[in-house]
Amino acid sequence: MSQSSPIGGQPSSPVFRSSAADASRALTVFVLLVVILYFGREVLVPITLALMLSFLLAPVVTLLRKLHLGRVPAVLLAVIMAIGALLMIGGVIGSQIGDLATNLPRYAHQIAAKVNNLESGTVGRLSHLVDRFGTNHAASQPQGAPPPSQPDQQAQPNPVSPPQAATPPQAVAPPPAPAPAASTAPAATPRKLITEYLAPVLSPFATLGIVIIITIFALLQREDLRDRLIRLIGSDDIHRTTVAMDDAGRRLSRYFLTQLAVNTFFGVVIGVGLFFIGVPKPILWGVLSALLRFVPYVGSFISALLPITLAAAVEPGWSMAVWTAVFFVVVEGVTGQAVEPLLYGHSTGLSPFSVIVAAIFWSWVWGPIGLILSTPLTLCLVVMGRHVQRLEFLDVMLGDRPALTPVESFYQRILADDPDEALDQAELFLKQQSLSTYYDQVALKAMQMAAYDAERGVLVPAQLNAVVKTIQVLVSNLEEHEEEPSTPVPSDDAEVEYGAAPAAVVAPMPAPEDVPAAWREPSSVLCIAGRGALDAPATSMLTQIMARQKFGCRAITHHEVGRETVQSLDVAGVKIACVAYLDVSSSQAQLRYLIRRLRQRLPPKTPILVGLWPVEDQALHDERNRETIGADFFASSFADVLEICRKLSNQETPPEAPAIAA
Repeated sequence: MSQSSPIGGQPSSPVFRSSAADASRALTVFVLLVVILYFGREVLVPITLALMLSFLLAPVVTLLRKLHLGRVPAVLLAVIMAIGALLMIGGVIGSQIGDLATNLPRYAHQIAAKVNNLESGTVGRLSHLVDRFGTNHAASQPQGAPPPSQPDQQAQPNPVSPPQAATPPQAVAPPPAPAPAASTAPAATPRKLITEYLAPVLSPFATLGIVIIITIFALLQREDLRDRLIRLIGSDDIHRTTVAMDDAGRRLSRYFLTQLAVNTFFGVVIGVGLFFIGVPKPILWGVLSALLRFVPYVGSFISALLPITLAAAVEPGWSMAVWTAVFFVVVEGVTGQAVEPLLYGHSTGLSPFSVIVAAIFWSWVWGPIGLILSTPLTLCLVVMGRHVQRLEFLDVMLGDRPALTPVESFYQRILADDPDEALDQAELFLKQQSLSTYYDQVALKAMQMAAYDAERGVLVPAQLNAVVKTIQVLVSNLEEHEEEPSTPVPSDDAEVEYGAAPAAVVAPMPAPEDVPAAWREPSSVLCIAGRGALDAPATSMLTQIMARQKFGCRAITHHEVGRETVQSLDVAGVKIACVAYLDVSSSQAQLRYLIRRLRQRLPPKTPILVGLWPVEDQALHDERNRETIGADFFASSFADVLEICRKLSNQETPPEAPAIAA
């Protein structure tokens, strides 16, 4: 007995039960991972830092290996170089801060004086204005009237207290000294001193030592760790797993090296600029700016705040501080809006929304270290989502690739009755491809999806009519789009990739003036819509493309070629008849009889072309089935129709034997 839902008695769908179970399982796994990340951060943070450092040093180790160094010497030399760079940076920062500390009292006095001047110039002047307003208000009151705050002061004068006799001063005895309290504080033990004072100082050095050791082993055992990870993740598909790991390593290495180069360039420019402005210790601020810029969002502001404050303390005026602030804004704007997009491009593959969300999440889980590692960690998740099918949701949620293909996006917009959004998508596509390619690779395939939904009853007639109207509006809006002189013709195996424009092979098309005059007559190409509702907009697209090539076109409906109306069809001047069928799999008999009626009505030897947009029925690929239909030409794209018409227009007589295109 089937299980029924409490509402309506309809049986519950196993698809929804499975989806609910999968969602519950995914939520449980996510909560468990967050708990592990949060409570295990003391162990996971050093390991993650070491792995990220190994990605950064991997190209250096590879370069040293190419110089015929052994694995162990190459790894040790790369780590020593990294430690040396850190010590050098720390030494520079320490020496600069030591020199700056001697002048801190003078800088603090100057800052306090400027703050007092600002306070007196703003708050003090405001208080003076308030007092002056109160005085003027009191002076405006009539004489003899009591003040508003003291209405009964005149009626009840203050009584005068009687004078008191003077008393001679008496010597006051000093209070007794308190007895010394017994010492109750426990004696400081060496263990307590180490716990309270030495542990906080030595903890960062211990973490740094752990990171260095793990980095060395990660670089030495890189291939072994990779093999074990392949075995753990996907040994059944070694090719896919290897590609995923190589992609992750390549993206992380490129990201780290590019970020290091950009931040170094930023620090050098800041140091040189502050030197010419006159801010003390420009080397210190250049180094700090380069380091703090590794912290997303807030690092640049912190690096700018310190030298701006120092510039305000050095000069009595504000010009140096203003020039410093303007310089930071300009350099950060150029670096963030021009240099980084040019160098990064789409190498990271992260959407801006995911970068912000990742920064918030990892900062909450791991603190400041999590903020620094948020981008590379999220990048690893996106790469896994691109190559592991079960983790594809990570790429959809965090990646920068469109969630829908152009075909799916087009279908969604026409379903939502939004021709403006569909037009925006078309304009983006038409910046790189021609209009015929857009119709072939996007619009027709989306319309085929609509035809399939209508056939299985998902798309009701009212919705189907709305879809047809939306497509017709889009086609009319694209009438003003300028066609390129050459039309890309997709290859047989071309397909629309995920989130990208389809690959196409550009084939030269005839210029409009190359079309013979006889083929420019209004009825040279007779475009006949099929029986389906979506065949009419497909015919409009075909007519639009043919007209752009200066072919004379005339579009008619399927009703005009019916049994009762075909005899009244005007066929004067017709050079070729093009029948447009979006879905012919269920109406091959109607198409066959339609072609027979056209044969009887059209002038002798007039070729008939059948456009199948696109061909999905494998039976129609059989030449015998096509001969049964009786057409002279078959086309699976608008580009094929243009090519056939071009060949026919350049011939004095049509070909004797039927040809099959596509």
